Amino acid sequence: MIKLIITDLDGTFLNNQGDYDRALFTQVYEQMAKQNVQFVACTGKQCERVEELFGDYSDKIWIVGDSATAIKHKGEFIYRSFIQNQLGQRIIKTLEDVSQEHVVIACTAKGAVIKSDLPAHLKQKVRGSYATIIEVSDFKTVTDDFIKITVYDEKGQCPKTRIHLTPYDNDVYIVVSEAAWIDITEYNVHKGNTIKKLQQILNVTYHETMAFGDGFNDIELLEQADFSFAMRNAFDETKAVAKFITGLNDESAVMKTIQLMLGLQSKTN
Repeated sequence: MIKLIITDLDGTFLNNQGDYDRALFTQVYEQMAKQNVQFVACTGKQCERVEELFGDYSDKIWIVGDSATAIKHKGEFIYRSFIQNQLGQRIIKTLEDVSQEHVVIACTAKGAVIKSDLPAHLKQKVRGSYATIIEVSDFKTVTDDFIKITVYDEKGQCPKTRIHLTPYDNDVYIVVSEAAWIDITEYNVHKGNTIKKLQQILNVTYHETMAFGDGFNDIELLEQADFSFAMRNAFDETKAVAKFITGLNDESAVMKTIQLMLGLQSKTN
């Protein structure tokens, strides 16, 4: 029996405009609620940005946000992880030494910190994932520990940038989720391990979990679910891990699959 449904957002639950069919979600949520199924948004987006996206439903769902460094429910953080400031500063310096063209987003508990001299279109790109943004002239002014450090490269050079981060492989978890994005979190903190924590909190097993993803950073997530679905638009490596392939993110395939699976489940109960 499915008791827990987890979905990545960008490229998975959200369409290519970064939105979703809200009327359809109302129907899907009612179907989940009737069967006491918990819904989880698992994403690199800031938890507060997820709350904006889900509006009135944000207090009803679970959020595994900020690249799985946080679990949030009903406005309260259940779990958070951090990279110590000193280590984070070294990583940021390395990233800035590698290139001045990509965007470094240094997230703390106060918000997503970016450089104030970023071009307007890149600031707008950051705002798509972060509700609270802090602009600084120099990352050295940040004294808080970091929740995560993210790189956005509109030229898609992240795989090359990743090579320069290998000295930190034993200190932090680093994933190139796609050519334009790198996420850096506390060592061994990724979607798979954070979902394990949530499964323990909710007393839900692998066999009772359904998950959806499309990116390289969703591989560990899909490995935590017996009912694992990769999007048709997913990377081949992600599809290889999933047990099933569903439709496109631009066709509301996650919600339609949930409706189908829970419809079948209701007939067997």
